[in-house]
Amino acid sequence: MSTPGEAQFRTCSATGLHVHLPAERLIITNAVAAVVFLLVGGLLALLIALTRWPAVQLLPADLFYRFVTAHGMNMLVFWIVFFEVAGLYFGGAVLLNARLVKPGLAWLAFYLMVAGAILANGVVFAGKADVMFTAYVPMKAHPLFYLGIIVFAVGAIIAVSLFFATVVVAKAEGRHRGSLPLVTFGLLTAAIIALFTLLAGAIIFIPTFLWSLGWIKEFDPGVYRILFWAFGHPAQQVNLAAMVAVWYALTALTTGAKPINEKLSRIAFLLYILFINLGSMHHLLVDPALTTPNRIVNASYFMYLAVLGSMIHAFSIPAGVEVAQRAKGYTRGLFQWLRKAPWGEPGFSAAALSFVIFGFLGGTSGVIIGTMQLNMAVHNTLRVPGHFHATVVAGTTLAFMGLTYYVIPLVARRELVGRPWARVQPYIFALGITLLVLGMNFSGILGIPRRTWSINYEGAPLAVRFPEAVSLTLGMVGIGGLIAVFGLLIFVGVAILSLLFGKRRA
Repeated sequence: MSTPGEAQFRTCSATGLHVHLPAERLIITNAVAAVVFLLVGGLLALLIALTRWPAVQLLPADLFYRFVTAHGMNMLVFWIVFFEVAGLYFGGAVLLNARLVKPGLAWLAFYLMVAGAILANGVVFAGKADVMFTAYVPMKAHPLFYLGIIVFAVGAIIAVSLFFATVVVAKAEGRHRGSLPLVTFGLLTAAIIALFTLLAGAIIFIPTFLWSLGWIKEFDPGVYRILFWAFGHPAQQVNLAAMVAVWYALTALTTGAKPINEKLSRIAFLLYILFINLGSMHHLLVDPALTTPNRIVNASYFMYLAVLGSMIHAFSIPAGVEVAQRAKGYTRGLFQWLRKAPWGEPGFSAAALSFVIFGFLGGTSGVIIGTMQLNMAVHNTLRVPGHFHATVVAGTTLAFMGLTYYVIPLVARRELVGRPWARVQPYIFALGITLLVLGMNFSGILGIPRRTWSINYEGAPLAVRFPEAVSLTLGMVGIGGLIAVFGLLIFVGVAILSLLFGKRRA
């Protein structure tokens, strides 16, 4: 069937997919922007980790809180969302052999996102928004900080909407028939959660912006907290759905793995759509604005249905790899299939390490500390950042790094520069993040508070009683941060050098 813009396609020599050239340029541009914000957030992370290490305590208090604010925004929002937009364009256009709907509007979305991110960062680094990632009212930042977030969210909403439109048009134009590929289905799940998240962000930050201008005289902190966590925690659930989709993609690319039961995997994604956002309730378990039944039902029973979805993926993905490997003849003993897996391929090692660290240190810890009794004891300790660094950094970021090593040759049509470094990069990054996460978790068990510059832990009896343990656990945070940022710099170096100087592919 002849469709608009047919001349704007090329055929990928490696996959046979028809790549829409405007989509290709947008994928590359959004991915590059993502890496830039990842670099900024990563360097800030190193400074923060070295400040929490009592033997170093690098930054003064004012810069510490300023950099924590900037680190949270750049890593939890800007890096992740830019990369996810690139992923949505890839999953909606390239994987469906379709054209990206309204590329001009997609460029507008990109410019809005860049403008919003730069504006928010500029205000923070100018010292006008030392309010942390949560920016809880009655703490007040400069109005331009909130405006930057709103502008970014508007751009991201446009980008996500274009993904939905692209999927619909691909079906209408006969580019795609039947069910969506599983990876695109997973990205569709992420996009649905993202739309809810971004709209919630607009709903909360628009009145906060007006309050910061003085146009709204009073703003109920309880209302802010509830509405903020409709944005703050679901933002990480977007990452979860996208990360799982990337796991399926990377294991298929590197081993030929297919899910054992694709319908069950799709049901698992559906459970995310229905229930995963309710996990945000664990931030509000002691909030007087909510009733006890509300907290218990949402943070326990409903959230566990989302956990069921993760458990399905946790069995489906390794089983798919095992079946694919055994089909290649790796059938000796129980684990020859695993020993003979392509561990030298950065895409596979990144996916495998992301899977393991997320599962054992991230997902399980989230379920444990999400229960009401433990949550009350640990929520304001370093154990909570230990949890979400295991999910967002070790899980999502590592998976996205692995995918980048394939996006560059397939979409940017450049050979990787420094492939030996790319092979070891996931291991270095994973080692650093594991040390950092373990150090945060052990520190939290000692009662060491989160998001604080002071090394006076009088409110944590175990920390006061065992100062040597504190030096050890926070030292792990500092050393882990150093190693992880080294791994991050390798990734950024390989990605940028490949885009600039990599040998051109047909």
